Amino acid sequence: MKRIIQMAMFMSVFFFGFLILNYYIFSRMGMLLDLSEITVHSSIFLFAIAYPAAAVLERSISHIITRAFYAIASAWMGISFFILILLIGYEILNFIFKIPPFTAGISIIAIASVISAYAIINSLYLEIKEVEFKIPNLKREMKIVQLSDMHIGSIRNSGFIKKIVEKTNTLNPDAVLITGDTADGSAKLHPYMFNAINDLKCPVFLGMGNHDFYEGIENVHEVLKTTNITVLRDEIVEFEDLQIIGVDYSLERNYLRKILSQMEIDKSKPSILMYHVPTEIKAASESGISLLLSGHTHKGQFFPFTILGRLVFPYFNGIYNYEDTQVYVSQGTGTWGPPMRLGSRSEITLIKLKK
Repeated sequence: MKRIIQMAMFMSVFFFGFLILNYYIFSRMGMLLDLSEITVHSSIFLFAIAYPAAAVLERSISHIITRAFYAIASAWMGISFFILILLIGYEILNFIFKIPPFTAGISIIAIASVISAYAIINSLYLEIKEVEFKIPNLKREMKIVQLSDMHIGSIRNSGFIKKIVEKTNTLNPDAVLITGDTADGSAKLHPYMFNAINDLKCPVFLGMGNHDFYEGIENVHEVLKTTNITVLRDEIVEFEDLQIIGVDYSLERNYLRKILSQMEIDKSKPSILMYHVPTEIKAASESGISLLLSGHTHKGQFFPFTILGRLVFPYFNGIYNYEDTQVYVSQGTGTWGPPMRLGSRSEITLIKLKK
């Protein structure tokens, strides 16, 4: 019940904000293209309600038509932001150069269409990102693959996982670590979606992200029972000479510090912590963590959030160091919301651990 109330509140706030965005876009574009008042008002309502309606349909009667509707509605969220930015640019330029309204309107639509098409196509490619870390007390060099933010649901499902598994196996890793948001929360999960995971030729460990909780942690657990994934919920396991730790996503303040303080972490041995959100780095360092792996940020996924996201997350993307702890924040293997990437890439991270 609590999760239902939280989702209802989120959808209400989202719909109100998205309604305002659509109101500005269609009102302004209506003026530029000289559209009728009824066309503008009906467009505002239909485009604003599209995503919430698609989300409700997908959770209740998911099939190929509702999935297509959901994908289109999700894409519109990204397109609307591109149009917003172009409109703001037009408003600024129009102070300096008088641009004919109709020409401006058509140009905005054309440019937004090209940018959106590129962003959608760009999101389909999986980049192999190689990084290297020197780990104290490591007995042998190892290869670890990090997957993060796959967001399996309405837009990406079994076919996407199969593609990930095929690319991962070519890297011949010693282990795969999945750092949260395996589920998207957009559609009901089914075991067949994750069957390809069992084709990975190495041990697989998983930590939970925020979207896994949105989906319902019990549902995620039930589906993953059919796979060879070892789910680590505030747990630590020994893998060869590595300590692999998985800590749940939580809104609780200082949650990571509390959980790590309760664990028997051997600071003389190398350790890898999977924690979905790149925060509480100091707590990880004080617990003697060698390498912290996170995701969550998607590197903003698409402009302008590729810039704005840095204001929210100091550890936003890539490699960081905090005292003796090394940090890597993945761009994410999938996407959330709009199936778009502009200024970021979907990545499978090959992590080479060196002595």
